[in-house]
Amino acid sequence: MNPRAGILITGTEVLSGIISDRNGPWLSERLRELGVDAATIHIVGDRAEDLLAALRFMAGEGMALIITSGGLGPTADDLTAEIVGQFQGREMVLDEELETLIAEILRPMMRRWPGIDEEAIRISNRKQAVIPSGATVLDPVGTAPGLVVPPADGATGPTIVVLPGPPRELQAMWQTAIATEAFRAAAAGAPTYRREIVRLFGIPESEIARTLRAADEAGLELTPLEITTCLRRGEIEVATRYEPAAQEAYERLLAFLRAQHGDVLFSADGSTVDDQVVALLDGRTVAVAESCTGGLMSARLTERGGSSAYFLGGIVAYSNEAKASLVGVDPALIADRGAVSAEVAEALADGARARLGADLGIGITGVAGPGGATDDKPVGFVCFSVSASNGARLTRSVRLPGGRSDVRERSTTVAMHLLRRVLLGEGASAAGAGAAGASTAAAGSARGRAGAG
Repeated sequence: MNPRAGILITGTEVLSGIISDRNGPWLSERLRELGVDAATIHIVGDRAEDLLAALRFMAGEGMALIITSGGLGPTADDLTAEIVGQFQGREMVLDEELETLIAEILRPMMRRWPGIDEEAIRISNRKQAVIPSGATVLDPVGTAPGLVVPPADGATGPTIVVLPGPPRELQAMWQTAIATEAFRAAAAGAPTYRREIVRLFGIPESEIARTLRAADEAGLELTPLEITTCLRRGEIEVATRYEPAAQEAYERLLAFLRAQHGDVLFSADGSTVDDQVVALLDGRTVAVAESCTGGLMSARLTERGGSSAYFLGGIVAYSNEAKASLVGVDPALIADRGAVSAEVAEALADGARARLGADLGIGITGVAGPGGATDDKPVGFVCFSVSASNGARLTRSVRLPGGRSDVRERSTTVAMHLLRRVLLGEGASAAGAGAAGASTAAAGSARGRAGAG
């Protein structure tokens, strides 16, 4: 049986939803890469009894490792190190070398705050240097050290890895933590796994479930494969984890997926549509004119470093007046076809390309909701166009599910896939065909204000 781990996120601000937990999913993925099964994620507030109860539960479930996040600061409600020491049966001791290191980290910070009581700050932060005896210290990235705390000598139970709450600090410590002797001993026996990701766009998740049932019924041996599916940014992700001996079983599964869904399977190597678009651009440039997405398309194209090599700029043209004055959309076209129409999406794409001198233009206009809908253009109705300087064009009008934020985010995914297809050489100019697995909506001529899109 694979070693199992529990993840314990601490902090009332996380439990109450003020701050979203980013550490739990990240740690789960890192553990799986090591062949350790992340069995549970718990979130508790800043209460000693709740933290102890969670540790007892995870130990009782046979976890070889427990990874904690948060509660390592200098304030009274930062309790993790103390509670972990108590749980592991280890006395708390002052690590003078660590205290000196923390003081050195604080010194340049205190210089930026004239008049601050430096001694009071040092006393407050001394708490961070009080650690369970026998713990391995992970040097601070901020001021909080990490700890790897095995059970007390002669005792049994999980090794506990204590990490700070800020994701930047936690992630920077991870490699040091897993290299410690105590962590390696707790994770001993973890098998080597391969993990493959297939991505599809244009079908519902239920269709993949049906395909996997069909594969099983067809006699494909799926038992050695750990298959998970999820919907992410409007795409279907099929992740498969397996031991090297099951390579042939995975290859048969991949061949079956290609045979069933070759028209919508766009990535078999884990690459995202964003990765593929950047590679396909190959020196070409993009500009955006967007309405209902309010800048999200431009933000997505600039998420990665080096985006200035291909992204020239974006125009958020929300009103009819902005569409006309900033992008050059003919007001008569808006009056005739409506701000949310395939024709206006094409004009936005062409206008963005012309105004910014790009090789490719993206136009997006739609009804993100909750208001602005009409009978023929309901909430979720979005029109897209991607045009290229060589005359290629793809235009689509689709109905996307979900609330306002869902429609806006999924719109960027539809646009990325249309851009990818144009870069691959497609160039049909017909508007109104469905995309992204969403039902096609009629491209009527609602004449409402462009604020809907």
